[in-house]
Amino acid sequence: LAMEQASCVTIDSVEAIKPVTEQMAHMVHCPQKPHLHVFLSCPLQLWKWSYPLFTIMLVYASRCMIEQNLTKLGTEVKSNMFQRELLASQRVHWRKALLQALKDSKLILSTSNQKTWRMNLYPYLCLLDNHEYVDIMLQGLSNLQPSGESLLLMAKELGTRVYNKFCIRQKGHSQMVDKLGRIYYEYLQLLAKDTPATDVLPRERWSDLEGQFSTGPSLLGDDTHWPHVLVVQLGTFFVDLMVRELKVQNDILSPNEERKLIPVLYHMYTFRSNRQVGFIKPHPVLTQMLSGAMETKLTFDSYVMPMLCPPVPWTSPQFGAYLLTPTKLMRTVEGAIQHQLLLEKCQEHELHAVLDSLNQLGNCAWKINQRLLDMIISIFNEKGNEKLDIPPPVTEAPEIPRFKYNDQSYTSTEKAHLKREAVKAKKKVAEMHSLRMDALYKLSIANHMRDKVFWFPHNMDFRGRTYPCPPYFNHLGSDVTRAILLFAEGKPLGPHGLDWLKIHLVALTGLKKRSSLAGRLEYANSIMEDILDSADNPLTGRKWWINADEPWQTLACCMEIADATRSPDPTVFISHFPVHQDGSCNGLQHYAALGRDVIGATSVNLMPCDVPQDVYSGVAQQVEEFRTRDAEKGLKIAQVLQGFISRKVVKQTVMTVVYGVTRYGGRLQIEKRLKEIDDFPKEYIWDASHYLVHQVFNSLKEMFTGTREIQDWLTESARLIAKSGSTVEWVTPLGLPIVQPYHRTRNQLICLIHMRPDTVKQKNAFPPNFIHSLDSTHMMLTALYCYSAGLTFVSVHDCFWTHAVTVDTMNKVCREQFVSLHSQPILQDLSTFLLQKYCSGTP
Repeated sequence: LAMEQASCVTIDSVEAIKPVTEQMAHMVHCPQKPHLHVFLSCPLQLWKWSYPLFTIMLVYASRCMIEQNLTKLGTEVKSNMFQRELLASQRVHWRKALLQALKDSKLILSTSNQKTWRMNLYPYLCLLDNHEYVDIMLQGLSNLQPSGESLLLMAKELGTRVYNKFCIRQKGHSQMVDKLGRIYYEYLQLLAKDTPATDVLPRERWSDLEGQFSTGPSLLGDDTHWPHVLVVQLGTFFVDLMVRELKVQNDILSPNEERKLIPVLYHMYTFRSNRQVGFIKPHPVLTQMLSGAMETKLTFDSYVMPMLCPPVPWTSPQFGAYLLTPTKLMRTVEGAIQHQLLLEKCQEHELHAVLDSLNQLGNCAWKINQRLLDMIISIFNEKGNEKLDIPPPVTEAPEIPRFKYNDQSYTSTEKAHLKREAVKAKKKVAEMHSLRMDALYKLSIANHMRDKVFWFPHNMDFRGRTYPCPPYFNHLGSDVTRAILLFAEGKPLGPHGLDWLKIHLVALTGLKKRSSLAGRLEYANSIMEDILDSADNPLTGRKWWINADEPWQTLACCMEIADATRSPDPTVFISHFPVHQDGSCNGLQHYAALGRDVIGATSVNLMPCDVPQDVYSGVAQQVEEFRTRDAEKGLKIAQVLQGFISRKVVKQTVMTVVYGVTRYGGRLQIEKRLKEIDDFPKEYIWDASHYLVHQVFNSLKEMFTGTREIQDWLTESARLIAKSGSTVEWVTPLGLPIVQPYHRTRNQLICLIHMRPDTVKQKNAFPPNFIHSLDSTHMMLTALYCYSAGLTFVSVHDCFWTHAVTVDTMNKVCREQFVSLHSQPILQDLSTFLLQKYCSGTP
């Protein structure tokens, strides 16, 4: 709660951590010491967490401290002290300059009789203390990337910080925080293990408590929604102030230069998708100062951090997730208002299933795999490892060619070549910096959470797909991020849990995709020496795990298997490890089920088979047959492609064709895969990608006969609806209303209801969006029924996670809910809805 009231939190950067020594790396197999918030392992009761009320209140208090007060953590290191002191002194000057400029601007705005189209921002500049506005601006300056930031995005971030801080401040002044604490304490009685069991859902319990504590301020507070245009204009005001007032001496790092004041930030323009976009870029002097200081602290907005206590359950589209920070139930295109209007029109009971599924996902508690985190931080601080997806520092980037364009010693051809190489090098540097900072944020947050239990509140996009609210660090992340996450609650492996860990390990390696589960288990048992060696000597042994598709998750699984097999009784070994069950090209599964396509259903594992079917390998095999036939006819490109057609080459295109990828987009995907093959002749890449995408589409058309017909019907329906001037709407089988937010807009900040729809986007997006909505419906149904069965369950869209001991139960629920969903007349119901909504005179 305290963290949200402060609206930001400062944590240690992992770049300040001493690298893990080789001796420490050998110790990764040692068991971890328990800490205060580790869950007590016991059989899970319905709607209960396995730790006492007192412990939950402790973590609630911790969250309060973070959200209400700006918390400084850790100690400073003395390296780079000169650069750090230099930057600190500049910040003192910048703070004074911004503070004075803000006062002057407010004075002008307060006395001017503004009659222009611009909004008078003066009232919004009086909501907080002047120093707080300056803090927000300086935080934005520190977070700015060397490559710059879109003016619109930077303005939105600054304006949003003001809005969040104001809303939280209002709640504190109205005594709402005290009321929230009383309700939250009573709500925890439902969740703690040392309170009586009940069959009440979290949403129902919270709603009942709001009724019991009906006096006093509303928990919604005064969260009057600020229009997007207001947020952007307020942020733009701050950006303009920063560009105008923030200056530095140009010789601060190079005393030999002629001294003069230069702006720290400057405006520029760039092109994105053929559109001119305003950009704010830092001066190289500021970039050098920030990189040279190597600050040991990172400041984040409170809402990007995982929660230290269970999230507030969603009870309506207006309330849920964080304790105080305003959060949208549905993520939308900025400025779009149709989604919120549709949600508000829904009857209260119509959204209960959707809200309950989001609450179930958010109620899963997590902890950090400290053994793996220490190894990853060590490699990160030792210049990274691109093969292991740990980005190196920018100092390892290729040197940018330097030359004077007027230098007569270069020919025009050489100058053109050097210019192209310089552009490539600058792009590479920008990419490396972006990846490095992304990894720094993720690892620093993970390190900050290393001794804590934490939660990820969830919301959804307009199609119903669910996402964790914290954007940087969550289980939807990369292989590295997923590998360092464990369920906070442990469960015994049971009779089959160890087998599921081994099967999961084989899946992570990318091997044996066409083998049965028994075959994968047999393979895992045959390589136990490699598994144990990887667990015991990850950095110095055979390093078998490094060549896996998901190396870090593979290593984590090796360690879990090693711990389990060496325990006295593996069946009672307490495992916190998440086991994944991934869908077989989930979009094609839904199309095959909708079209009752038996052949297609068999290829995506909807029909009983002795061994798992792999649609990607099947498509690759059929494309190879087409290639062989064409090669025999003398087609040159088919002959060049001999030996290069693989599952990996066609997988991305097969996976995304169901979500609307065009032949052009598919060709680019295949082109990228071919470029990754060292032996493939580069001069044939364009012709080969053009040929292969044509064959992939032909293969899918033969394998999935009904898919194209359904896609064509959805596309044509959307075209006619958009042509009539309406946006496409539908309702999912769980009652979630959906509208496609694609309008003809260029520079508008707000999408109004009467704006004409973008016909092309509406028709192209309808088939994939409709399938996404079915996919999310199936996931929500599975989540609800797993919750009812007492399972821990989270999802990464079509990839479902649970404990090893409950994989069989989760798989059973998953299959039952898929059959239940597609037993409904989904296409008939959609047709009826569209006719009633868009065809006048239809009953």
